[in-house]
Order: sequence, then C-alpha cells, then structure tokens
Amino acid sequence: MQYSEIGKTWTKLSLISGRAQRDRTFKFTSLAHLLDVEYLRDCYQSLNRNKAVGIDNVSWKEYGADLDKNLQWLVSRLKRKKYKPLPARRVYIPKNEKETRPLGISALESKIVERGITWILESIYEQDFLDSSYGFRPKRNCHQALKKLNDMIMFQPVNHIVEADIKGFFDNVDHVSSVNYNFLLATIIFSLRLS
Repeated sequence: MQYSEIGKTWTKLSLISGRAQRDRTFKFTSLAHLLDVEYLRDCYQSLNRNKAVGIDNVSWKEYGADLDKNLQWLVSRLKRKKYKPLPARRVYIPKNEKETRPLGISALESKIVERGITWILESIYEQDFLDSSYGFRPKRNCHQALKKLNDMIMFQPVNHIVEADIKGFFDNVDHVSSVNYNFLLATIIFSLRLS
C-alpha cells in the first residue's frame, strides 16, 4: 500500500517514527496534512478539561459543544495557511516568597494544534533522545529522574555531584540557534555522566 493511500494519521505517525528510527538523516517535509479533523479530535480529547482558559476565554466544554464544526473550521484555516494562534494570556505565579515567574496560557484552539504538532514531532525525534533524558518526554517525569539519580548515587561509586541552574536560560536563548544550545546542554550532561 502506498504511503499516500493510508488515511489514518496515527498509522502515518507510526510509519514516520519507523522511518526516523531507520534513517536518522532523513528530512521530513510537508507534515501539515497530518493535522486532520480525526487527529485533532484526539488532540482535543487528550487535553485536561479543567485547565485555565486562554485569552479567548473559551473552555474545553464550550469548544466541545460544537466540536465537529469547530475542528472543521480549524482544519480549513490550517490547510489554507490562515490559522493564526491567539497570543497567550500572561499570568504570574509565585516562584518563592519574593519572586514570581511568568506563565503563558494558550487559547484552547492553540492547545489543540500545539498537542498535534507535539505528537508529530515526538514521533520523529523521540528516538534521538538519550535514555537518561526525562524532561518533557512521553511516559517520563521528574519522579523517574529523581529515582534514577537516587539509584546512581546509592548504588554506584560517586565522587562529585554537580547541580546547575541556568537562570532564565530559555528567556534569553536565541531560539533560531536553540538547536546548538540543546546540543551543548546534551553534551554537558553526557560529559557529566561519563565523569
């Protein structure tokens, strides 16, 4: 069966993931067609129903009241390249007793598209991550990272422990060259694991 004949986005993502595993140099293009109504419905269903609303003040339940129509309109705008995400609603949450940190809350429609793109990118790049990487990965969390760290400290010879907090790193990084920063950070982490 030809790749273009496969109708289901999830099947296509599985094929994309397999191709990414077999050929790390392959460049994927034209992935926007994966954002179809069926796939975006799965994205919508996966969202937390009780999260704060964005700048449009539309809740999960309100968007879902006419879900098919809303998703068809969203896909139409995506395909015509007329979709423009709304600005995130900025709120400040306490960081400690004296400081706050900014938090951007996306509009619900933006969250749907973000989730879809996240799943597409995960299908391509997930196999490139080191097994020791836990941040923002599917089926991984900070508790697993802490357990792994605890096991390494308790059951292996350890001479040094280095804690690094790069304050405001992602507020100051040039996003165009963030791939280079990610590579640098991965190299530093890998080097720390070897020492």
